[in-house]
Amino acid sequence: MTQIRHEMGIILKSPREIGQMRDAGRIAAAVLDAVAKEVRPGITTGELDDIAVNGVKKRGAEASFKGYRGYPASICTSVNEEVVHGIPGRRVLNEGEIVSLDFGALVDGFHGDAALTVGVGRITAEAQRIIDAARGALEAGIDAAKIGARLGDVSAAIQAYVEARGFSVVREYVGHGIGRELHEDPQVPNFGIPGEGPLLQKGMTMALEPMLNAGVLRTRVAEDRWTVVTADGKLSAHFEHTIAIDENGPEILTKL
Repeated sequence: MTQIRHEMGIILKSPREIGQMRDAGRIAAAVLDAVAKEVRPGITTGELDDIAVNGVKKRGAEASFKGYRGYPASICTSVNEEVVHGIPGRRVLNEGEIVSLDFGALVDGFHGDAALTVGVGRITAEAQRIIDAARGALEAGIDAAKIGARLGDVSAAIQAYVEARGFSVVREYVGHGIGRELHEDPQVPNFGIPGEGPLLQKGMTMALEPMLNAGVLRTRVAEDRWTVVTADGKLSAHFEHTIAIDENGPEILTKL
């Protein structure tokens, strides 16, 4: 069975292709886990990128982000008020900060994409609360991603979880379909209306990635033209998994 498209132009993957995506997902998850374990006060974001580079090479894969639309690194390291797309470099992580790590692996032509947010040493209760809310929002979105549901059901589940905990949902950046391309249809907003959008079908593969802010939902792009930051300078957190829609429920492809 080859890839087919349904009426919305969304690519449906065959069981064999989803199997290939599992390989990419496992490597993305393993590299991300290895990087997260090295987060500590005093390490630089550039050193975290080096860990990712070495980890993906050791596993015989490529980093999905390196060179993508000109992105200069293999991992995104977004610190504190940085929402997504933070470029690793000389920045030293300090006690009490939080950092979102986003990594994609390319294996035999298929991508796996995952992200998480972790604390640097001891963090405040409020910082922990936004991390927990972002993780929980991702889980809520995954739980809603069942055959027969609409994409809006997934988006609405994420939004409801986030807003019930007093945080804001980022509007300008969303989740996405994924497969042979890092970004495919459909876009997966973290806000929406239940019952709207494309029908979820077996073989759809998507990267769900709630991005939530402690303050206002608005963002801006920093001078490096990549790093997205909160408009009010307050904390942001981000979690992501690549999933496949299956008759037995959503399968998380980027889970160790």
